[in-house]
Amino acid sequence: MKHITNLLSIGFGKFASKEFPAGIQGVINNAYVNLLGLDMGEFQKPYKYRSLNNLFTRKLESPREFDKKEEAVISPCDSLATYVGKADGNKVYQIKGIEYSFEELLTDIDKESVAKIHNSDYINLYLSPKDYHRYHTPCDLKVEKLVYVPAKLYPVNFFALKYIKNLFCKNERVILQCKTSQDKTVILVLIGALNVGKMAVNFEPKVETNNKIHKSFSVEYDNLTLKKGEELGYFKMGSTILLFAEQNTLDFTVSSNEKVKFSQTIAKLL
Repeated sequence: MKHITNLLSIGFGKFASKEFPAGIQGVINNAYVNLLGLDMGEFQKPYKYRSLNNLFTRKLESPREFDKKEEAVISPCDSLATYVGKADGNKVYQIKGIEYSFEELLTDIDKESVAKIHNSDYINLYLSPKDYHRYHTPCDLKVEKLVYVPAKLYPVNFFALKYIKNLFCKNERVILQCKTSQDKTVILVLIGALNVGKMAVNFEPKVETNNKIHKSFSVEYDNLTLKKGEELGYFKMGSTILLFAEQNTLDFTVSSNEKVKFSQTIAKLL
């Protein structure tokens, strides 16, 4: 049986995906933009989106420029860096003082790969409902495995991060196990959240999060390479991306509680 957070998200998702008559939809979209203070300077006018979901998942009208040098690692999304740090063995933090373990988070990732990111450098990126909701590849990566983990859809704001223990481990998530061009392990975790609760991954159509089947699965890849800046997919509402890199792979140039934008350099490959 689905958790109440999943049911609430499904209900909101039905409303958000409904295409109302153009005039009504324009009022809904403008109300959302004004309520949250969205900056629509890089996007179409609000009335042009046929549903709230279309507005949530809006594409950039023009591509953003980013540093093309191989060592530059860019933010995969517009977000708040809620925590930037180094893992203590297998322990990492939701926010300062609230820890969890890699083994709890990385379901169906083999022990050898999990061990490689012990003592890793990592960043937690929180996308609020007002942020651009598409996510991109932070550096050139070879994707080795995707794991989908069905679970609850608690909010992922600061209040929830402070009071819900092991929040990232309890929420629905998509795990991407990758390698850099230097053969270093990088793991990206896309965390679902309350309201809609769906995530899309462009290269894997099997991913349909917060669905009726609610079964986990994994897919392995032999020759899937993603280029820096390439669009990976999107959240159908605000959520969180976790980025872990094998020890001595990344040197972060941003700090906890700093706002970052997709295309901004946030780290250097060592």
